[in-house]
Amino acid sequence: MVNILLDGSLITIHPNTINNVYERNNNFGKAIMNINSYSTTLQMKKIVLSLVVLTFLCLNIQAQNKHKALLIIDIQDFYFPGGKSPLANPEKAADNAALLLKKFRKENFLVVHVRHNSESGGKINERVKPLADEKVVSKDEVNCFIKNDLTDYLKSYGIDTLVICGMQTHMCVEAATRAASDIGFKCVLIHDACATKDLKYGEKTIKAEDVHLSTLNTLKNYAQIKGTDEFLKNK
Repeated sequence: MVNILLDGSLITIHPNTINNVYERNNNFGKAIMNINSYSTTLQMKKIVLSLVVLTFLCLNIQAQNKHKALLIIDIQDFYFPGGKSPLANPEKAADNAALLLKKFRKENFLVVHVRHNSESGGKINERVKPLADEKVVSKDEVNCFIKNDLTDYLKSYGIDTLVICGMQTHMCVEAATRAASDIGFKCVLIHDACATKDLKYGEKTIKAEDVHLSTLNTLKNYAQIKGTDEFLKNK
């Protein structure tokens, strides 16, 4: 074992760690192996070992992130102005979903689009239009994990964490979040990349904001609730 002090913290690394880094990068590995040279100074040893630790940590973080997937639910034209079921501020939610999508694509992470089957306005909105190689799940149910291969598809890629956004908050988004959690996925729900609408119960109207917030309050038992900016900064 080798102990080094990095930014005030004592870190212990196993010799196998150095070997793993060596296998990943031969040139860097050669520099590591030079530590065994009697001519190498103690200071140089500390610097190189620090680089080993940083490289190892970065590789681990990258590997962990590869187990995340973005699940975009029902951001379809019928939920926008002029559609058959317009929501409150769907544009803002879709724009935030587009930011998430851009980030996941840039980092080459898995993306899955979900759409509800509909002849009228059923096209996925241009803001989050799927690429040819991105998975699209078409459904007739509220729960997007029913009667399709979505669960098996995600598990085949080793996914253990889902970042979820879409429409409507109180319907298909809620159903997906609950179902994903029950299946065993860790869930992160991006609240401002979701949208819903006013609801009526008897003679009473529940405003979209109240519907949205009350659903989020329930879903905090199933997922981490984050805003788009917060997620992108800390991802």
